[in-house]
Amino acid sequence: MYGAILGDMIGAPYEFDQGNKSKDFEMFNEDVMYTDDTVMTIAVADALMGLSDNADEDTVKAAVVKSMRIWGNRYPDAGYGVRFFNWLFDDKEPKPYGSWGNGSAMRVSSVGWLFDTLDETRRYARLTAEVTHNHPEGIKGAEAAASAIFLARIGISKEEIKEYIVNEFDYDLSHTCDEIRPGYHHIESCQYTVPEAITAFLEGNDFEDVIRTAVSLGGDCDTLTCIAGAIGEAFYGVPEEMRIECRKRLPEDMLRVLYRFEKLMLERYVVPDADLTEELLEDGSFLRKAIQIGNRNPSKLNMLKIFRILSESWVWVPCTAIFSDADNDAVEKVVMEAVENNDLDSLAGHTFTNRDEVRMVSDILQSGDDYFFPVFTSDEDMGEYGEQFSKVQRHFLDAANLARNNEKRVKGIVINAFTENYIIPIEMLDVIAGKDSGIEEEGESNG
Repeated sequence: MYGAILGDMIGAPYEFDQGNKSKDFEMFNEDVMYTDDTVMTIAVADALMGLSDNADEDTVKAAVVKSMRIWGNRYPDAGYGVRFFNWLFDDKEPKPYGSWGNGSAMRVSSVGWLFDTLDETRRYARLTAEVTHNHPEGIKGAEAAASAIFLARIGISKEEIKEYIVNEFDYDLSHTCDEIRPGYHHIESCQYTVPEAITAFLEGNDFEDVIRTAVSLGGDCDTLTCIAGAIGEAFYGVPEEMRIECRKRLPEDMLRVLYRFEKLMLERYVVPDADLTEELLEDGSFLRKAIQIGNRNPSKLNMLKIFRILSESWVWVPCTAIFSDADNDAVEKVVMEAVENNDLDSLAGHTFTNRDEVRMVSDILQSGDDYFFPVFTSDEDMGEYGEQFSKVQRHFLDAANLARNNEKRVKGIVINAFTENYIIPIEMLDVIAGKDSGIEEEGESNG
């Protein structure tokens, strides 16, 4: 949420077209402070973090309404629009009022982080919008902003994010900020704020540049920059010095929600740093948890942390026992003698001692035309599939060598193929083995 709140704060002094439409301005001064955008961003996050995983739509909406009214009453002078102000302080049961205003999109940033799929993200964005902004444009603006945040945080490229927004929401993102800037003015609608905010994100070179680009457009500057900043954070992260400036300007009750959200995001989206002791790695649960986080947030830093864990981990490999020709001949001889003597009962409980070493052949999984070498964090993680095979524990680097040399020319290793699978391309195995990768670590995105 830092990105959204910083965008609100930094854009606030230039709202109502009070800026000079330039990227050259003082980032932090005494006029930089939160507005209604921050209050409602906090309120929505506070509501959603308090919900159970199986909450129905009515429960979600009721929680969002209750939280927004509580926070609105705590901060009644934050600069709300007239209709929303009346909704906040109406003594009657509040009802949606058909708004297409940009308030639905400016408060939605937490939704882009709290859910693991794009469908869930869009669903919850819709629910948070519908309690007030139930006009199709109000709902679309919230869904588009949350979708862009979600896609940015899971590592989707800017080109793909742009394509998704255009195809799904029919926003025109063909104009550059230089083309938008001269005639752009204060309009508090989703349809004239969200596309411009997304464009500012697309053109920004880093988080600060996204903020400066959004402010330079003018218009409803705090809300536009709030939305752009939220997407920018998901894509780039937020520099620590800017996070410090953000915290300086928030009251204690808002900070408590922000810290709770930040803690939750670290648990969900950042693979922990830890001393990789034998005890930590022995049952596979630490590796399993790291993979779950890596799937939620496939950042380069998370990937490198998982690779480090794998380089010291043991995994389970499903195998089929293959006897030598000599052993097969010996078994066949025993069976044939029992048949000739009409004494098949003698085979029951018969013990066979192999003469040569039994070869354990790893199973290979096929997906379309591609083959993958399966390994598991524990033997239990194989589930019913594992009942067909012998289960052999090997160091991951040994399993990597088997994958490299497999006659099927596998595309990679798949970990926990039948639960929350994680695929490592074959060309990444040298990285795990500690060979020069050419991959540089990048800063970690945070909630």
